[in-house]
Amino acid sequence: MKIMKVALAMLILVAAAYPQTKDLGMGAFSSEGHPILMAVDASLVNKSTGNPYAMFVLFMAAKDKNVQISVAAKDVVMVYKGEEYRMPSLSALRESYNGVIRDLDFYRHLGKEGLIASWVRFYEFPEPANFFPPLTLRSTLAVTEGHMVAFNGFMTPIYFKNPGFAKGDRLTIKVRDVKDPKIVGECEVVLD
Repeated sequence: MKIMKVALAMLILVAAAYPQTKDLGMGAFSSEGHPILMAVDASLVNKSTGNPYAMFVLFMAAKDKNVQISVAAKDVVMVYKGEEYRMPSLSALRESYNGVIRDLDFYRHLGKEGLIASWVRFYEFPEPANFFPPLTLRSTLAVTEGHMVAFNGFMTPIYFKNPGFAKGDRLTIKVRDVKDPKIVGECEVVLD
């Protein structure tokens, strides 16, 4: 019985030593501890904490290659200082924020080396569609759900109203499957 208690204590210590979310550097974070693999790039938020809306880039994939997962835009939430924030609708964002094109252009010029050090390098992100495409002649249509299966993931910019971010703040991005709420993913982000 004593050996079982010692083994359990060691298992708990090992689990605590390896957090669910990894800091990949350059504003990128990765989480592989849930059925939905997640990576969040917060590099743009780090550069512009004063914007009225914060754009993160979210990468998602199915951990179990035999399970098809769909995440709806309405099921992507941010938890910040104990409060849960939902993303705005595409029409609400376009009405109140004119920076989407600038955000995407600025993001293209930021380093993404941190993301390559994660699970992201093993997946493809084939769909050019996303939750918040810019309003241009060449942009794709917005989708309300992102689909993942096998080695195909889903990548999209996500927006949240800025609740007053500051350097050093911690927040968590959470997602869940449309059909099975037990299939979830979450990734902690630290702003720097």
